[in-house]
Amino acid sequence: MSATSPLLKPDWRLFGRRSGRTAPTHWLALAIGIAALTVMPVVSLVVIALTGVSDNWAHLISTVLPESVRVTALLMIGVGLLSAIVGVVTAWLTASFDFPGRRFFAWALVLPLAVPTYIAAYCVTEFLHFAGPVQTTIRDVFGFATRRDYYFPEIRSLGGAILILSSVLYPYVFLTVRMVFVMQGRKAADVARTLGASPFGAFRRVLLPMARPAIAVGVALALMETVNDIGAVEFLGVRTLTFSVYSTWLNRGDLAGATQLALAMLVVIVGLVLVERWARRDQRYTIQRGDKPAEGHLRLSGWHAAGAVFACALPIAFGFGIPAVILGDYALKRLDQFSDPALWSALETTVIVASSAGLITILAAFLMGYGVRITGSKKLLTLVRLGSLGYALPGTVLAIGILIPLAAFDNALDAFLRAEFGVSTGLLLSGSGLAIVYACCVRFMAMGYGSMESGFAKLSPHLDHAARTLGKSPGQTLTAILLPLMRPALLTGFMLVFVDSAKELSATILLRPFGFETLATFVYASASRSAFEDSAVAALLIVLIGILPVLALTRSILAKAQ
Repeated sequence: MSATSPLLKPDWRLFGRRSGRTAPTHWLALAIGIAALTVMPVVSLVVIALTGVSDNWAHLISTVLPESVRVTALLMIGVGLLSAIVGVVTAWLTASFDFPGRRFFAWALVLPLAVPTYIAAYCVTEFLHFAGPVQTTIRDVFGFATRRDYYFPEIRSLGGAILILSSVLYPYVFLTVRMVFVMQGRKAADVARTLGASPFGAFRRVLLPMARPAIAVGVALALMETVNDIGAVEFLGVRTLTFSVYSTWLNRGDLAGATQLALAMLVVIVGLVLVERWARRDQRYTIQRGDKPAEGHLRLSGWHAAGAVFACALPIAFGFGIPAVILGDYALKRLDQFSDPALWSALETTVIVASSAGLITILAAFLMGYGVRITGSKKLLTLVRLGSLGYALPGTVLAIGILIPLAAFDNALDAFLRAEFGVSTGLLLSGSGLAIVYACCVRFMAMGYGSMESGFAKLSPHLDHAARTLGKSPGQTLTAILLPLMRPALLTGFMLVFVDSAKELSATILLRPFGFETLATFVYASASRSAFEDSAVAALLIVLIGILPVLALTRSILAKAQ
């Protein structure tokens, strides 16, 4: 049936209680209002950047901006290439070959996603610095006395940042590419081998071109996380655009200059999104209902099997094993931290913020998705997708776009209540945790709406029509039929938003009021004092919060591949 068939268009009469378009109009207005709130920070950022005046702009554009752009570009190129290589190679090995530990590696390769980039940076630096176990062992074995006696690469550098960020971001590429290899690639590779191609020849000529859209998507996600990072790059001494925005705002006290730098970052992000779209403009891969992965794997033995095990084990060890060992060792030596009231207060705040952001985001995404479903409005769909671009915005950029309108609202409300009632409300929104919850909702709306869109796509529109012909109102149809069927999508979306909100740092450190600590800011504060070990328990709690949902989601995603 054609996608433009009249049977698939919404029948307005089925949704109105008494007359034509009452219910869809209400849903349309609600969905537009929610989408507008998610777009507002971007609009605010553009307006402020174009109208603000910075006394330091000449200095910023001549010294800060060129170097920040150069470093950011090099970091993105390095992380993109390394993440793509590791993700594609491990996906190919676990999807196409049989070797010892393949089933374990298929899910364990996703574990680094549970480790925030800033925690990975702290742990790997502790592991590889002069007093760490690696260099200590080198000196003991070879009898070196000082750092000048041998060469060891500096981990707190641009190269170190590329290595560390790639070690925890490659799973984005691994997950997207592996699904293509499992569902379609193995069959295509079998055909290529029957025509005389070697396994590597089939990989190079068939699988890589087929997986190009998935690679583009995975790399784009990894690069968006790279641009968003503030904790890792600051600790490693890498001055990216994100760090420049943060430094210009807080260290120089120049909000207008920070906003204009943020607008420059926004241009970079938009360019990244456009490049990702262009890369897969004519490339599509689909998984038809009822498709099953091809049976059988090529069995590896000898040094081929050993090489496959090493290639899969190394990313896990570096991206998850080292942080787990370092955090576990520090936590065991500081068990008294479990009785620290500040730690438990930070944990409570983290759970409250992450839960609130998850619930609000999923509710908003559900209402927008339902509005698109029952109205069929392309304009609303466009607005919703624009609102979902918050995931592409670095937290520092988003924080500026949120702070200004919230502060303006607070000041206007305070002035009005002072004049009319003699009551001062102070910074009601911008001076509380509500600003952080709002930032998380905007930042991770793409995850929530993606889950809702996927869930609604599995439900036939005829369900709505059948319910209305049986006398059910739109609200009754929603609560009695659609909501129970959407429960898995709701839970998945909530888990994704909850985990990322619990790890969020860049927007939180800029928006948090005085005395407001989450686990992420608790760890960041200790690392800033060069006392990361004092926050090992907090860092371990962040990883544990993320690991269980990551494993649950990975098991669901990779179930077809086993």
